[in-house]
Amino acid sequence: MSFGKELDLARRTARRAAELALGYQAAGLRTEYKADSSPVTSADRACEKLIAAAIEEAFPEDGVLGEEGAGKESRNGRRWIIDPIDGTRDFIRGVPLWCVMIALEEHGEVKAGVVHLPMLGQTCWASRGDGAFRNGVRLHASKVTSIADAVLCPNSLNRLSGTPLGGALIDWAAGFWAVHCLGGTPDAMMVAGGEADVWIEPQLAAWDLAAPQVILEEAGAVVFDFRGERTGHGGSAIGCAPGLVTEVKAFFSGIAAA
Repeated sequence: MSFGKELDLARRTARRAAELALGYQAAGLRTEYKADSSPVTSADRACEKLIAAAIEEAFPEDGVLGEEGAGKESRNGRRWIIDPIDGTRDFIRGVPLWCVMIALEEHGEVKAGVVHLPMLGQTCWASRGDGAFRNGVRLHASKVTSIADAVLCPNSLNRLSGTPLGGALIDWAAGFWAVHCLGGTPDAMMVAGGEADVWIEPQLAAWDLAAPQVILEEAGAVVFDFRGERTGHGGSAIGCAPGLVTEVKAFFSGIAAA
């Protein structure tokens, strides 16, 4: 099944949401903190409202799940998953690594997704069976087969302090060709594009992974959680070039065993 109409809506709406967010940013942001200490701004809420309204108008039978509270039950097995501003901390500080993410889930499987990085001038998208693209150019994960030749992108290192993974990850990272930590989703999109090889995200929700996962997988990368299972709801995520899957899974299995 083609998702051309859905992807067209998601791309257009993500761009509109980014423009709205930039307007709020220019005018001055009002920031609050949620129960988990993560920030939320007036822009986050306004962008989610815009996206949800566009979906309601175009696909009234579809459900909605948004990070900032937008919710609607599906009447047809389809649900849109929205992260209106992924990387809110970067957005607040003016760091150009935030993005708008919109994904479509059908009967529990994400079928299409869009990641719009306005400040980098990039829009990435994918749908099942149709490949992944960045600004219209096909994305392909790298053919790297050794960590000595690979670029590692771990996110949220501060969340690993005091965990078994924390110290072990630093030692393991020393064996990589390079280590970059730009931020979760931009790093994931580099893995999809073959500019990086392993992306590690220790803590995330469904809206953080839905769009990146379908893009990564359609680019040929492999996505799994810290237990080595392919899932969008495992609370953690690893995306890596196919030639590194065995080595990466072995590292995380060793941490779990320890």
